[in-house]
Amino acid sequence: MNGISPMLRQGGHLAGLAACIAFLLLLSATTAPAQMQRKFASAESQQAEQFIADLGATAITVLRQPNLTLNQREAQFHRLLQSKFDLDFIGRFVLGKYWRQATPEQQEEYRELFGQFVLKTYAARLGGYAGQQFHVANVYSGGKQDMLVRSVITGGSGQPLTADWRVRNIDGTLKIIDVSVEGISMSITQRQEFASVIARQGIAGLLRQLRARVERLPAERIG
Repeated sequence: MNGISPMLRQGGHLAGLAACIAFLLLLSATTAPAQMQRKFASAESQQAEQFIADLGATAITVLRQPNLTLNQREAQFHRLLQSKFDLDFIGRFVLGKYWRQATPEQQEEYRELFGQFVLKTYAARLGGYAGQQFHVANVYSGGKQDMLVRSVITGGSGQPLTADWRVRNIDGTLKIIDVSVEGISMSITQRQEFASVIARQGIAGLLRQLRARVERLPAERIG
């Protein structure tokens, strides 16, 4: 497998794909119908809903620029994802108890590699989906700190797809800290896969495999 563990290869694909499906189908989003009923009507829920709607609108703007190359789109999506997702928070959650076991140098390298890994996984699937519609169905309380923005994606050849975006106010700014597709959490799935790799190869082995994954994820169309 060219030095990449099958578990990380498969786990990175599955967890990344769950988030990528939710995000990339959002790229062809339409605005949510006004008649859609919301579970929550607080100011916080409205802000969270608008936050996700703005994410879709910005993504659509990028896709509607036919003069951009795929690499240029990838660069713009990198900036978009970095501004909307708290990759540092997600990365530390995914590493779990092993974060405290890592050396400061390993922590720094992991933060950099994890961010690249997520961004490249998303961007590498640009152009893989088209014609679907994205509707915000409900906004729920996700606990004391979070709002869950539930979306339903319809169209194409498959069944409607449900995705929940976990949004949190971090230092006065809304950030996405997880995406669940059909009840499968990106962060929890990736955490389980990373733990499996670390159990067999240690933190150094995880970092080595993340480096390999990043190097093998250029911008490309998935057909």
